Amino acid sequence: QLRLVESGGGLAETGGFLRLSCEASGWTLDYIDIGWFRQVPGKEREGVGCINSSDGSAYYANSVEGRFTMSTNAAKNTMYLQMNGLHPGDTATYYCAAGGNCSSYRLLCGPDYWGEGTSVTVSS
Repeated sequence: QLRLVESGGGLAETGGFLRLSCEASGWTLDYIDIGWFRQVPGKEREGVGCINSSDGSAYYANSVEGRFTMSTNAAKNTMYLQMNGLHPGDTATYYCAAGGNCSSYRLLCGPDYWGEGTSVTVSS
């Protein structure tokens, strides 16, 4: 059973940055498609980005393209989401996820495993 635990959320100012971490246990992240989602109360969860395990390609939502970057550390079995140029519209609970299929048109579709989420608040 794959378990995911996020950390790194918090408060940032507009234009600032945060780095979210998601530590995995029970399975190696290199062999599974992974991604990040975010959700604001009252709205649907939206995909932020994903990495395809077959070729390492990374895809991002238009809203974060050029500002957010996903990466992994195989030795730590951890994925990261570097968030730069933050603005209040990025305020949400962020979830890491694994499983399913990562593609450019649907990001991470059908993940099997989810973290519990970490809150990000960006002040204006």
